[in-house]
Amino acid sequence: MRDLKKLILVVCVFAFAKTYSQTAQDSTKVYKKRVLETTEVDFLTSYYSQDGDNAAVSGGIGTEELTDVTGTFVVSIPLNDDDVLTIDAGVSAYTSASSSNVGPFDTENADPFQASSGASSSDLWANLTGSYSHSSDDRNDIWSAKLSISSEYDYFSVGFGGSYTKLFNEKNTEVSVSGNVYIDTWNAIYPTELRPFGEGGDGLNNRLFTQNTIAGNANYNPIFTEFVDEDRNSYSLGFGFSQILHKNVQGSLALDFVQQNGLLSTPFQRVYFGDVADSFIENFQLADAIERLPDSRFKVVAGGRLNWFLNETFNVRTFYRYYFDNWGINSHTASIEIPIKITDKFTLYPSYRFYNQTAADYFRPYEGALSTDEFYTSDYDLSEYSANQFGFGVSYTDIFAKAHIWKLGLKSIDLKFYQYDRDTTFSSSIITAGFKFVMD
Repeated sequence: MRDLKKLILVVCVFAFAKTYSQTAQDSTKVYKKRVLETTEVDFLTSYYSQDGDNAAVSGGIGTEELTDVTGTFVVSIPLNDDDVLTIDAGVSAYTSASSSNVGPFDTENADPFQASSGASSSDLWANLTGSYSHSSDDRNDIWSAKLSISSEYDYFSVGFGGSYTKLFNEKNTEVSVSGNVYIDTWNAIYPTELRPFGEGGDGLNNRLFTQNTIAGNANYNPIFTEFVDEDRNSYSLGFGFSQILHKNVQGSLALDFVQQNGLLSTPFQRVYFGDVADSFIENFQLADAIERLPDSRFKVVAGGRLNWFLNETFNVRTFYRYYFDNWGINSHTASIEIPIKITDKFTLYPSYRFYNQTAADYFRPYEGALSTDEFYTSDYDLSEYSANQFGFGVSYTDIFAKAHIWKLGLKSIDLKFYQYDRDTTFSSSIITAGFKFVMD
């Protein structure tokens, strides 16, 4: 009888311990902090304008005037405690005096410094990206995957990728690896005057030349063949490391490798040769060729950030990046931003960024290339230059999202302005605005 009582006691203790263990586990599941508490909606918009005198479309001379307006919605949806689905949809509409000169003869008095009325004077770019992320129960492991599609009048792109992030050392240390693939296809658009010299064209018998007088070299005979392969593939692999160095200091390092293959030339960018006599229709010089670049490019980017929390009012964020590729470009980027918290809800963001790069091996200014060269471009984005960018921003944050639009609580507003100037004739400015909402 005594043994039976002992057996019953042991069974009861075991049952209680098991029940308690299950209750504790269930309690952990119930009270586990969600990665994202509620659906968030971001609306981002910007207005961009630029100008300059070195348009690649017209061989390194001519207006670079362009304006662009963008609008983007980003919706982040918590699927459960651990998983988040993010949908990013955006459009960008631009008007460009530079790209309008792909076909400069649509208006009278064609001139590289004036816009034409051609179809290429404006375009609409659209993008849709879906991404999914999963976090482990202890939030020390994060996996993500994404798929994107974008399109404009002469370009279509599909991309996919993923990443893995590991946190350890009580979340003071973070390492990550990411990979992306983009499969792009051009719908090659060529300068108007070169199209008659393509396969099946009628050359100087085309109405462009029979109805207009060629000034200068009347025996216009460009070097032109259409691209056979209009595909471009890009592959990237990135590594990241972040470390909290002190309660007020955080640093991070990043290393990225990018391999591109396929059509890396822009089909509608003209080149003028120094050893070929010039031909004109009105004030517009006829192209001697289009940009020709190698069908392979390898890029390496290494950079780091160091952020200091000085006090309740001031932070300092610094950034440096070094870049090089096998086309001969080496560049340095350095920037600093100093967030200034003026109230509990308002923060100011003054910033400065410096950039410097060497020229690509294939860059030639206007009439700097020779007809005997294998590769050539007059795109000043590939030239040697230095640039300065000054920025200023202000943000409003209300963590309680008291202001509402329908069922959306306004959590933050960000407004920023940047002025960018190169030591060539190029300059640009951009105004951005971001609005973050949370779903009630």
